[in-house]
Amino acid sequence: MYEVLRDALRRDEPVALATVVTAPGMTGLGGKLLVGRGGEPVGSLGEPGLDSSAARDARGALAMGRNALVHYGVHGEIGQEAVGVFIQAFSPQPRMIILGAVDFSAALASMARVLGYRVVVCDARPVFATARRFPDADEVVAEWPDRYLRRVAPELGPSDAVCVLTHDAKFDVPGIIAALETDVGYIGAMGSRRTTEQRNLRLGEAGVTEEQLARVRAPIGLDIGARTPEETAVSICAEIIAAQSGTDAAVTLSASSGPIHRHNRAL
Repeated sequence: MYEVLRDALRRDEPVALATVVTAPGMTGLGGKLLVGRGGEPVGSLGEPGLDSSAARDARGALAMGRNALVHYGVHGEIGQEAVGVFIQAFSPQPRMIILGAVDFSAALASMARVLGYRVVVCDARPVFATARRFPDADEVVAEWPDRYLRRVAPELGPSDAVCVLTHDAKFDVPGIIAALETDVGYIGAMGSRRTTEQRNLRLGEAGVTEEQLARVRAPIGLDIGARTPEETAVSICAEIIAAQSGTDAAVTLSASSGPIHRHNRAL
């Protein structure tokens, strides 16, 4: 049981552990059930009905990212108090790593924090990478982005995101290559269509395959006509939500054509 839990946490897989903490006559006390977002639960609380009820509530606690103390009847009946089950949710806070200490990064950091991300802003230029410029970031790192990403790569998983906003090939190309070496679920890069085309050529010359390049959403964001840093932050976060949820209804800039900024937008 604990080995399965350990391995899930190492893979950054959200799981919930349900444990019997009170029971009639102490029977079944300490029984455990490990529940993930998919697949069959591991272990048992001693009763099939109890397992079913606890698994349902464990998935709910996991979705909320919160622990819970719930009570059931001895066979898992709802609304009874005979059996107490403590559900511990192991749902790591998703991380957004923003490469580039620019104005768009400040707006994105603010929006991402509202959505529950732990935000890291990374830039190789110490004069720009300061906590004062990015008060909404949880961490500001003055380091070459590719070096930073390779250092934290083992900690990153499918719920995390890397947003490349630097607009500078000497930062963008190695940063994207390092991001592709991680298991993050979202990689996006800012730039005009011309910038994106030129950057893709440089990435290809550096050995990035077409399959790898398909992971990079560039130009970054949904096609909502965003112009300001704040609007662009909404566009980026919306694309991340769409990517994480698996929806295909949203129109992304990377999959569309034409100008990114529309000057005749009706208000």
